[in-house]
Amino acid sequence: MSAQHDVDDVGEFAALLRTFKERTDRSYGSLARRLAMNTSTLHRYCAGDAVPVDFAPVERFAALCGASPEERLELHRRWLLAVAARQRPRTANAAGTAEAGAETDTHPDTNTDTAEADTTPGRPWYRRRSVAAGLAAACAALAVLASLAALPDDRRTTTGDRTPVTGPASTGTATTQGPHQKSPSPTPNGTSPAPRRSSPSATPEQPKPSPSPSTRTASPPSGGTSAPPLTWSADSQAWKLGCGHDYVVAKPPAQVPPPPVPQDAGVWAASQNAVHGGETLVRLSVQGRTDTAVVLEALRVRVVGRTAPAQGNSYAMDRGCGGAVTPRSFDVNLDKDRPIARAVAGNDTGTPIPAMRMPYRVSAQDPEVLLVNARTQGCDCRWYLELDWSSQGRRGTVRIDDDGRPFRTSGIKGLPRYVYDTSARGWTPYN
Repeated sequence: MSAQHDVDDVGEFAALLRTFKERTDRSYGSLARRLAMNTSTLHRYCAGDAVPVDFAPVERFAALCGASPEERLELHRRWLLAVAARQRPRTANAAGTAEAGAETDTHPDTNTDTAEADTTPGRPWYRRRSVAAGLAAACAALAVLASLAALPDDRRTTTGDRTPVTGPASTGTATTQGPHQKSPSPTPNGTSPAPRRSSPSATPEQPKPSPSPSTRTASPPSGGTSAPPLTWSADSQAWKLGCGHDYVVAKPPAQVPPPPVPQDAGVWAASQNAVHGGETLVRLSVQGRTDTAVVLEALRVRVVGRTAPAQGNSYAMDRGCGGAVTPRSFDVNLDKDRPIARAVAGNDTGTPIPAMRMPYRVSAQDPEVLLVNARTQGCDCRWYLELDWSSQGRRGTVRIDDDGRPFRTSGIKGLPRYVYDTSARGWTPYN
């Protein structure tokens, strides 16, 4: 296939994104903040300078701009062609230029928080993505979108914030109540009973992190009560500003592979039995099932286990990040006896972004993306979130966790800390 045809495929994808954007009266910065995305990243997509390797970010963008199911179906078709066009040069030259790729592509993009497809030849083994697997997952999403387009107008829903899950599927935990029912009471120590809870031991077991974001539709409780009117997805492998994070790994530096690019963080962490070091950033996307508004009333934190910090070494994914958009988020101090999710302000290249305080509304056409930053210095903590909602006289609570397991965050104070030296191709002590 000619290089000109590849350029046309990427250009047609970018042109459709620009068409959606021009329907709104919002700037790139305003749209990017709603999507928890860097302004420059969104602009590069619309200009054809970059193509996302996941469809979820542009699906959310299309939904935010009011695209119809038919238009999102066409966007998905153009995205498949654009990704294939960007992957072809890398695939054709990977065999002969692996060494060059290992030397030139070890730094994650410091100005984006969304994965992009690039044309760098010869990617190292730990960064390659399977084009066949990506296309297979995309074809499945294409079939879903085609079925949505056939639904009558009064039954359409959107999958705008759904992210493909490569791990086992699981069902979310939720309680649904009438207007006069009360939420379940916590246990005497201030925490609610949690399924899959195991008794803490002196030597905590190593986790099995999810290789991709956990996507969940809240399920109704037994007894025939209808399902909650919202869906959610949680990515616990987010990095600060898209480039900075620490993992605790119980291996010496010689046995730990080089750091991954951000979009491969889940796979890398799972392969090393890594624990989030010092903080866990959870990017939570919430969306209504229909156009009826759902009010998000409160976000709570439940700590279900505390032990001594995990042993091992702390491995920093880079030496720090450049300037970028810091979205409005929630800060959680897990070292508190009763931690709370506290709304904090963000910053957009010097312009303050006010703290986002609940309650606020979501619907199928108006999703929200929340960033929860949970941190600790003195414990190996297991925790999850509870999201209270109300809609049309109904109330309920959704449990937000890591694909059926509590999130896990361990302090790194006092641990040896390493950073990857690209020139020496090895981990060196962090200065």
